[in-house]
Amino acid sequence: MSLILHRGAVETDYDGLRSLQTPPATASHVPLPHCQLVDMIKYALGYYGHEITDEHHGVTEDGSRYFGLLSLKSAYGNYTDTVGLRNSHDKSFPIGIACGSRVFICDNLAFIGDHVIRRKHTTNSKRDLPGLVAQVVEPLRAQREKQQATFQQYVETPINDALADHAVLEMYRCGVLNVQRIPDVLTQWNEPKCDWGDKTAWRLFNAATFALAGKVAESPHLTKKLHMIIDGVCERVN
Repeated sequence: MSLILHRGAVETDYDGLRSLQTPPATASHVPLPHCQLVDMIKYALGYYGHEITDEHHGVTEDGSRYFGLLSLKSAYGNYTDTVGLRNSHDKSFPIGIACGSRVFICDNLAFIGDHVIRRKHTTNSKRDLPGLVAQVVEPLRAQREKQQATFQQYVETPINDALADHAVLEMYRCGVLNVQRIPDVLTQWNEPKCDWGDKTAWRLFNAATFALAGKVAESPHLTKKLHMIIDGVCERVN
């Protein structure tokens, strides 16, 4: 697995993160080094009993924006639980932590929950950040269990082509997909590149995340909206 990045971002390793220069602090802005965010997340995950099995990191070419994925040991056979991270030195977005999944057979990435730490990078926020990170990580186990229940419902919910077409249009209306991505989703729905089983909500969900590709890492809220749409489909069927 690797991060699918765009907008000039490139993949790096942890040592590469440590070698990046963090902009100097000012009276009103104290940037957090990307590697320090990773260290805090890793510590909190370990403290609450989550085992990291893999990690991937990406930064923009100037090093100002960071995106990361940490894969967690999982008991489920067809996907692994994933924690997504993001940070910026240029005030483009706040620190973000997202809980989600990666499907093994196709490396589709999706987030079921997105937690944004909306604190300005100040001296006080840097002091308080470890506690804020712990507050996000502590309920992660319950979120992982909820995610498994959601995916199992998707697998067990058959849907027809008409309902799938309606759901894809709803993805467009809600801003999950742009008009150029609609044919990609329909192609994966009708002739999937990977084996997502019969025509179920699970297959439609994966068709959409396959089409979204690199947008997911930078915009975790997209798959949060996608989950709402697929959940609605399941409610209509069941």
